[in-house]
Amino acid sequence: MATDRTRRAAVLVLRTAAAGLTATMGAIHLSLWADGYRDLATVGGLFLLNGVLGCLLAVALLLTPYRWLGPVAAATALFTAGTLGALFLSLTTGLFGFEESADADLVRPTIAVETAGVLVLTTLAVAALSHRHHHPRDRGELHGRAPTRRR
Repeated sequence: MATDRTRRAAVLVLRTAAAGLTATMGAIHLSLWADGYRDLATVGGLFLLNGVLGCLLAVALLLTPYRWLGPVAAATALFTAGTLGALFLSLTTGLFGFEESADADLVRPTIAVETAGVLVLTTLAVAALSHRHHHPRDRGELHGRAPTRRR
Protein backbone atom coordinates (compact mmCIF):
# COMPACT_ATOMS: atom_id res chain seq x y z
CA MET A 1 0.00 0.00 0.00
CA ALA A 2 1.37 3.40 -0.94
CA THR A 3 2.15 5.89 1.76
CA ASP A 4 0.26 9.15 1.77
CA ARG A 5 3.41 11.02 0.71
CA THR A 6 3.97 8.63 -2.23
CA ARG A 7 0.32 8.91 -3.27
CA ARG A 8 0.46 12.70 -3.19
CA ALA A 9 3.64 12.71 -5.26
CA ALA A 10 2.10 10.33 -7.81
CA VAL A 11 -1.05 12.45 -8.07
CA LEU A 12 1.07 15.58 -8.51
CA VAL A 13 3.01 13.94 -11.35
CA LEU A 14 -0.23 12.72 -12.97
CA ARG A 15 -1.89 16.12 -12.53
CA THR A 16 1.07 17.92 -14.10
CA ALA A 17 1.33 15.45 -17.00
CA ALA A 18 -2.44 15.60 -17.58
CA ALA A 19 -2.41 19.40 -17.64
CA GLY A 20 0.56 19.42 -20.02
CA LEU A 21 -1.04 16.96 -22.42
CA THR A 22 -4.37 18.81 -22.32
CA ALA A 23 -2.65 22.15 -22.96
CA THR A 24 -0.70 20.58 -25.84
CA MET A 25 -3.93 19.28 -27.35
CA GLY A 26 -5.42 22.76 -27.09
CA ALA A 27 -2.31 24.37 -28.57
CA ILE A 28 -2.32 21.97 -31.52
CA HIS A 29 -5.93 22.87 -32.28
CA LEU A 30 -5.27 26.59 -31.97
CA SER A 31 -2.22 26.29 -34.23
CA LEU A 32 -4.17 24.38 -36.88
CA TRP A 33 -7.03 26.87 -36.61
CA ALA A 34 -4.59 29.75 -37.18
CA ASP A 35 -2.92 27.89 -40.08
CA GLY A 36 -6.11 27.72 -42.11
CA TYR A 37 -8.62 25.40 -40.46
CA ARG A 38 -10.54 28.50 -39.40
CA ASP A 39 -11.75 28.80 -43.00
CA LEU A 40 -13.47 25.38 -42.91
CA ALA A 41 -17.22 25.45 -42.38
CA THR A 42 -18.25 24.04 -38.96
CA VAL A 43 -14.91 22.32 -38.35
CA GLY A 44 -13.05 25.62 -38.14
CA GLY A 45 -15.17 26.88 -35.26
CA LEU A 46 -14.84 23.53 -33.52
CA PHE A 47 -11.04 23.72 -33.74
CA LEU A 48 -11.13 27.15 -32.07
CA LEU A 49 -13.55 25.89 -29.40
CA ASN A 50 -11.42 22.80 -28.77
CA GLY A 51 -8.27 24.89 -28.47
CA VAL A 52 -9.78 27.33 -26.00
CA LEU A 53 -11.48 24.61 -23.92
CA GLY A 54 -8.30 22.52 -23.92
CA CYS A 55 -6.32 25.41 -22.49
CA LEU A 56 -9.01 26.21 -19.90
CA LEU A 57 -9.23 22.56 -18.83
CA ALA A 58 -5.44 22.41 -18.46
CA VAL A 59 -5.57 25.37 -16.08
CA ALA A 60 -8.50 23.78 -14.23
CA LEU A 61 -6.51 20.57 -13.75
CA LEU A 62 -3.74 22.58 -12.08
CA LEU A 63 -5.92 24.82 -9.92
CA THR A 64 -8.81 22.56 -8.89
CA PRO A 65 -8.87 21.65 -5.19
CA TYR A 66 -8.09 17.99 -4.60
CA ARG A 67 -11.66 17.04 -3.59
CA TRP A 68 -12.88 18.04 -7.09
CA LEU A 69 -9.88 16.76 -9.04
CA GLY A 70 -11.43 13.36 -9.83
CA PRO A 71 -14.54 14.75 -11.54
CA VAL A 72 -12.50 17.42 -13.40
CA ALA A 73 -9.99 14.80 -14.60
CA ALA A 74 -12.83 12.47 -15.65
CA ALA A 75 -14.59 15.24 -17.59
CA THR A 76 -11.32 16.21 -19.26
CA ALA A 77 -10.64 12.56 -20.15
CA LEU A 78 -14.07 12.35 -21.81
CA PHE A 79 -13.45 15.62 -23.66
CA THR A 80 -10.07 14.35 -24.89
CA ALA A 81 -11.53 10.97 -25.90
CA GLY A 82 -14.25 12.79 -27.83
CA THR A 83 -11.64 14.89 -29.58
CA LEU A 84 -9.67 11.77 -30.50
CA GLY A 85 -12.86 10.11 -31.72
CA ALA A 86 -13.64 13.13 -33.90
CA LEU A 87 -10.15 12.89 -35.42
CA PHE A 88 -10.65 9.20 -36.22
CA LEU A 89 -14.02 9.98 -37.80
CA SER A 90 -12.46 12.70 -39.93
CA LEU A 91 -9.76 10.23 -41.01
CA THR A 92 -12.22 7.47 -41.93
CA THR A 93 -15.74 8.54 -42.84
CA GLY A 94 -15.39 12.30 -42.61
CA LEU A 95 -16.84 14.71 -40.08
CA PHE A 96 -19.24 17.50 -41.03
CA GLY A 97 -18.15 17.07 -44.63
CA PHE A 98 -14.45 17.34 -43.76
CA GLU A 99 -12.06 14.46 -44.45
CA GLU A 100 -8.59 14.57 -42.90
CA SER A 101 -5.54 12.79 -44.30
CA ALA A 102 -3.25 10.72 -42.09
CA ASP A 103 -0.38 12.52 -43.81
CA ALA A 104 -1.59 15.99 -42.80
CA ASP A 105 0.53 18.12 -40.48
CA LEU A 106 0.22 17.21 -36.83
CA VAL A 107 -2.13 14.22 -37.30
CA ARG A 108 0.30 11.67 -35.87
CA PRO A 109 1.48 13.90 -33.00
CA THR A 110 -2.15 14.71 -32.20
CA ILE A 111 -3.04 11.02 -32.04
CA ALA A 112 -0.09 10.42 -29.69
CA VAL A 113 -0.88 13.41 -27.44
CA GLU A 114 -4.60 12.67 -27.22
CA THR A 115 -4.12 8.93 -26.63
CA ALA A 116 -1.59 9.63 -23.86
CA GLY A 117 -3.94 12.29 -22.51
CA VAL A 118 -6.87 9.88 -22.24
CA LEU A 119 -4.68 7.33 -20.44
CA VAL A 120 -3.11 9.80 -18.00
CA LEU A 121 -6.39 11.63 -17.31
CA THR A 122 -8.24 8.37 -16.68
CA THR A 123 -5.51 7.20 -14.32
CA LEU A 124 -5.62 10.55 -12.52
CA ALA A 125 -9.42 10.44 -12.23
CA VAL A 126 -9.37 6.91 -10.81
CA ALA A 127 -6.56 7.77 -8.37
CA ALA A 128 -8.24 10.96 -7.17
CA LEU A 129 -11.71 9.41 -6.91
CA SER A 130 -10.54 6.25 -5.12
CA HIS A 131 -8.36 8.22 -2.71
CA ARG A 132 -11.23 10.57 -2.02
CA HIS A 133 -13.32 7.68 -0.68
CA HIS A 134 -10.51 6.38 1.54
CA HIS A 135 -9.31 9.59 3.10
CA PRO A 136 -9.25 9.41 6.93
CA ARG A 137 -11.04 12.74 7.16
CA ASP A 138 -13.97 11.28 5.20
CA ARG A 139 -14.32 8.40 7.67
CA GLY A 140 -13.82 10.37 10.88
CA GLU A 141 -10.56 8.58 11.69
CA LEU A 142 -8.49 11.64 12.40
CA HIS A 143 -7.26 11.99 15.95
CA GLY A 144 -8.27 8.43 16.86
CA ARG A 145 -12.02 8.87 16.48
CA ALA A 146 -14.06 5.93 15.35
CA PRO A 147 -15.39 6.00 11.80
CA THR A 148 -18.89 7.41 11.41
CA ARG A 149 -21.49 6.07 9.04
CA ARG A 150 -22.84 8.35 6.35
CA ARG A 151 -26.23 7.88 4.82
